[in-house]
Amino acid sequence: MMWRLKTKLLFWLLPCTIAANAQTAPYPLKREITGVQTIWHSIILPNPIYQKLKPGFEDLRIFGIKGKDTVEVPYLLKQRDNRINTQEIVFKQLNQSSANNTYYYTFQPSASGVINQINLDFKQENFDWKVTLEGSNDNQNWFAIVKDYRILSIKNQFTDYHFTRINFPDAKYAYFRLAVKNSTQPELLATKMLKTDTIKGVFQDIKYQSYNIKNDAVHKETIIDIHLTNPVPVSQLSLNAQSDFDFYRSFKIEYATDSFKTDKGMQYNYMELYTGTISSIEKTAFSFPNTLTSKLKITIQNNDNKPLRLSALALKGSIYELVARFDDPKLPYALYYGNNKAIAPSYEIDKFENKIPANLNSLSIGEEQLNPAYSVKTAKPLFENKAWLWVLMALIIGLLGWFSFKMLRN
Repeated sequence: MMWRLKTKLLFWLLPCTIAANAQTAPYPLKREITGVQTIWHSIILPNPIYQKLKPGFEDLRIFGIKGKDTVEVPYLLKQRDNRINTQEIVFKQLNQSSANNTYYYTFQPSASGVINQINLDFKQENFDWKVTLEGSNDNQNWFAIVKDYRILSIKNQFTDYHFTRINFPDAKYAYFRLAVKNSTQPELLATKMLKTDTIKGVFQDIKYQSYNIKNDAVHKETIIDIHLTNPVPVSQLSLNAQSDFDFYRSFKIEYATDSFKTDKGMQYNYMELYTGTISSIEKTAFSFPNTLTSKLKITIQNNDNKPLRLSALALKGSIYELVARFDDPKLPYALYYGNNKAIAPSYEIDKFENKIPANLNSLSIGEEQLNPAYSVKTAKPLFENKAWLWVLMALIIGLLGWFSFKMLRN
């Protein structure tokens, strides 16, 4: 009687287990989620997980187990990068004057607003000038905003570099006056007044395994190879470049897309990530789209100049996080991934993002585990047992013998 009861209980539980594991079965890896207390939470993805995910993170799922059912948790994937909002301020130029090799340009914004950036465009292509920006509310008494601010333009067969953007703290005046020190009159073609607001993202420092610097005298360039421990998102690079004199060098940043082995060792295919100019008058910090990689290559074009002294570099990457809705906070939840055939999920919460609370508690993610429910359907061979092969061979030999005997008899 007891044996029959256990047998019935086993057959009753088996379909429940299969039903609960059906959705999680295609995902070989999982991480336990702890700390669920309310409906909305955020989950910051740990660095080791990136090398196991599909490039677009299509295989990320959050599942909870509720008895015999599997509950899928909807989420939004967020990248916490800087967001820059730029507003152009309308203005008019009032006058232009000069005195003692200094040329003045006065501007009046159409509305009394705040500005923190002015972009200038001159007809001259090669110059190195010092400018001063002042503000006034009565066009009589002037107050300095920036002094001896350096602007520069260089155009030749090797480079086309311009630095004519004046950045300064927020300023609100009825009039602005620009003073350019030069022996000849500058020809100002265009001016833009801007108000830029930066909503800072959340970044993490990226630790690199090693970096190598090579000065190639033949191609007149400096190459820096950066090796990371694991593939992680990278979006900022800072270089500590020094020289005894002012410098401006064209350079590019590339990231490795794949690798292949040759007689000369491991070789890499690269894709361009950023191109620009590294100079002594601008900050040597560069931003680019968040890119998942484990190897970077920086190429600085020296031309006929002495290579720069590069003493240090720093990498940062904006974090990825999931904003998830847990309809039943009491259930056990886990993050599942590793399914190469998965497609990106489609959840309705992306249409109602404005209703998600602003401040969310972050959940804890456990260590990576193998999913015990993982199963892969493989095509079985026609004959798994060798005995079937022997039977098939005997049948073929019998048929050949029969046909041979029939031919000899005829």
